[in-house]
Amino acid sequence: MALPQLILGNPHFAQIGGAQAVDRLVEAFYRRVETLPEAAAIRAMHALDLTDTKAVLKVYLNEWLGGPRDYSRDRGPPRLRRAHAPFSIGPAERDAWMLCMRCALAEVVTDESLRGQLERAFFKIAETIRNDQGNPHDLDRKHGLRAP
Repeated sequence: MALPQLILGNPHFAQIGGAQAVDRLVEAFYRRVETLPEAAAIRAMHALDLTDTKAVLKVYLNEWLGGPRDYSRDRGPPRLRRAHAPFSIGPAERDAWMLCMRCALAEVVTDESLRGQLERAFFKIAETIRNDQGNPHDLDRKHGLRAP
């Protein structure tokens, strides 16, 4: 049996437990999205049927964690900000997403060090996706203005 192509330099895919653990993580995440009152706003951003959304997130996370590069092969390079641009995402939405992800990580990832690394990495992504007025990643560092 051939091993999947792995992204060099990112050992998280193997550390988390491979595709099966990623599947569990995504299921645990969306279980929180559907049930936590704090996640109501982000749940409303999704289709009623989450089947396709879950499938895309699983493929994306497999690649992001260092597993098979199926996401890029099938969908091109990830453009997370562009994909989320139609939605209003500010600190409250970021925090709700992170709450769901922290709960999912706590359920799936038993290694505390790995869980902490992933929480920090997920926060960076969630912060980058923000598109509210005045978010720090859209400010021009020299002039303090929104980038064009």
